[in-house]
Amino acid sequence: MKKIALLIITLFVSNLNSQKKELKQVDKLISQSFFEEALSELSEIESLVLSSEDKYKADFYYKKAKVSTELKNFKDAIFSYNSLESIESSNYSNTIKIEIGILKSNIETSLVNSAVEDNQNEKFEDASNKLFMAYNLDKDNNIDYLYFAAGSAVNSKNYDVALKHYLELKELNYTGIVDEFYVTNKSTGVEEKVDESQYKVLQKSKDYINPRVGQTPSRYPEIVKNIALIFVQQGKNDIAIKAINEARNIQPEDTGLILNEADLYIRLSNSSNDSIQRRNYRLKFKSLMELAITKEPENGILYYNLGVISSEQGEIDDAITYYQKAISLKPDYVDAYLNLVSEILKGEKSIIDEMNNLGTSRSDNLRYDELKVKREDLYKKCIPFLEDLIGISPENLSALNTLKNIYGVIGDNDGFRAVSAKISEIEN
Repeated sequence: MKKIALLIITLFVSNLNSQKKELKQVDKLISQSFFEEALSELSEIESLVLSSEDKYKADFYYKKAKVSTELKNFKDAIFSYNSLESIESSNYSNTIKIEIGILKSNIETSLVNSAVEDNQNEKFEDASNKLFMAYNLDKDNNIDYLYFAAGSAVNSKNYDVALKHYLELKELNYTGIVDEFYVTNKSTGVEEKVDESQYKVLQKSKDYINPRVGQTPSRYPEIVKNIALIFVQQGKNDIAIKAINEARNIQPEDTGLILNEADLYIRLSNSSNDSIQRRNYRLKFKSLMELAITKEPENGILYYNLGVISSEQGEIDDAITYYQKAISLKPDYVDAYLNLVSEILKGEKSIIDEMNNLGTSRSDNLRYDELKVKREDLYKKCIPFLEDLIGISPENLSALNTLKNIYGVIGDNDGFRAVSAKISEIEN
């Protein structure tokens, strides 16, 4: 028995010495950037090391995590890192104690950089998976990565995964709001965005004035909107409406959520084959846009959208009013000008219909002349808007052709020739 015990002890010591030697060999390979070879060495001694003392296990997992990160074997890197963390830190070498935080940071950085590269190469599913791994590496501090993982999942059209991530973000009340720091250069008068450390220094400088702290917009409305839109994509309209209504109850004054709900109804309307249902959705859209205007009365786009819906509902006067308001708030709004002119010209149909139905009596001829003047007045009303539009967008052929036709009808030969020449110049 003594001989057997002695043999076991001898083998044990031999194994320990072998482990130390092999692990040192791995260190040497890592230092020379021979990562494939280092991984091969680790694989050969894995079963031996993992059946030994925790200090050797810790050293093994540390090296495996390091090598796997370099080789972008991220699942192995994270598994090895988590296994290392599960070992009591008293078994760590001094190197591990010093570098474990750096190791985690390196895994995270490598994951995110690889995900960014995947997104650039349109490998969205791979990017989403890597960003989700980065989130799980430190859920408390890496929640932004869950948000980006959801976005990449949407881009890959993996809506089930995207929905899962967005629902988790919603459950966590994630907003993504961060502080932004600004100072104004005293000599130039230009406000500059700086990081927090620069801000602390520059706000005390005589060369900078008006230090202020702003905030980025909340991502919460977008998250709720995307949840609702994914439900719409899945044909779950009732759940989609419930999701966005729930968000509105939480943040009733949030203009972003109001607009998102409006956007949801317009999407539902566009996808509906039921004319009554489609009309009801559009009326809800209009009501929400009107509410949004009370929150942002200077937003020209909101008035434009109301103009579109009013036009579809046959409310021509309201549509004209909304388009004019949109232009007053956003003077370079090309689509608003085009729609405004189109709306004004809708009045032409009833005039032409009446003219065509007139007879040849004296009273009919008088009425015809009245209608002709009325029609010309309608055209003349469009001219200033078209001229303003062409001033903003000089090569807008739709506006130019409309203006040319109007000049032709009202007998403005000089205007007709000038616009015709401009059209020919553009087309040639």
